[in-house]
Amino acid sequence: MDRLPKAVFDHLPNPVILIGLKREVVEINRAARDLFDIHRTGHDLAISLRNPDILRIVDSVMAEGGVREVETTIADTPPRVIAVHAEHISEIEKIGESDGIVVVLSVTDLTAIKRTEHMRVDFVANASHELRSPLSAIIGFLETLAGPAKEDFESHARFIDIMLRESRRMTRLIDDLLSLSRVEINEHVRPTEAISIRPILESVVETLTVKAAERGMVLVLNFGENIQPLLGDAEQLEQVFHNLVDNAIKYGAENSQIAVYVSPVDRVPGRRIAGASVSVIDKGDGIPHDAIPRLTERFYRVDKARSRTLGSTGLGLAICKHIINRHRGHLEIDSTPGEGSTFTVYLPIAPTSNPNSGAEI
Repeated sequence: MDRLPKAVFDHLPNPVILIGLKREVVEINRAARDLFDIHRTGHDLAISLRNPDILRIVDSVMAEGGVREVETTIADTPPRVIAVHAEHISEIEKIGESDGIVVVLSVTDLTAIKRTEHMRVDFVANASHELRSPLSAIIGFLETLAGPAKEDFESHARFIDIMLRESRRMTRLIDDLLSLSRVEINEHVRPTEAISIRPILESVVETLTVKAAERGMVLVLNFGENIQPLLGDAEQLEQVFHNLVDNAIKYGAENSQIAVYVSPVDRVPGRRIAGASVSVIDKGDGIPHDAIPRLTERFYRVDKARSRTLGSTGLGLAICKHIINRHRGHLEIDSTPGEGSTFTVYLPIAPTSNPNSGAEI
């Protein structure tokens, strides 16, 4: 077999790992490096892939030959579902200083397909549950207007106003459900662009300044030094920070200050990479400690009556969580009842160089 240029190998869309006689990683393409975070060759596959399902089929193929396939889940944020195909090579192919390749491991990412199936079921279940109340209210008022209140023109305006309010609530709910579904489906696909966080936050503050002023609030934006470009989707991140600042305006105390602080961090929590933190700090009633872990659950509201009055669907923070997961970031919530809350988003910096080379395998 002719040697395959590494540039071609790296452009194969599916992850491929070539495994040698001692179960060592002989070569990996770019897709495999990105998926499994493998950056070195020459060591045992188990060092980089601690997945028992994958190791089992590789060992089976090495011992008995043939082909093995398995569907399994790998740890990631969020977890990914993959189909793994391991095939024995009858004629050992030597590459470089290796003793030879005996197994080709190829992977198909099924995450998007599985998540689409899951989202479809979730959307129907959530929509049918959450839309039931406003629809019942509208139907009830329409029946009243068509029956007992048919000639009660004084009640017409009041009933119509309530129906309009419930209709708008349903519209917001459907919009947020669709937004959540889109975010969840693509949550496993990392952003690829390097962006500056400053114009995003400046746009959010400019957009919400008038709304804050209506409650006597002032928005303050502070940037630390040496904020590097971040790896991100500018539109999605604007959605995250718009939601966090908007929540601070809704639930913060009147005539108070909302501060947004941006600082560099040496390490994003749970990651081995530097980044930046963006903290949105309000002065308000705060959040009970036992409620904090549930804030990002869909439809969870600390104060249901107040949230409905403010037009909340209970999906905003759930959307934020999934966007932050997509960015391989971290959301931290700290709150003291009676004093206020701090929502901090950690995001990784963009890579400064491309580690891939044009060598041959």
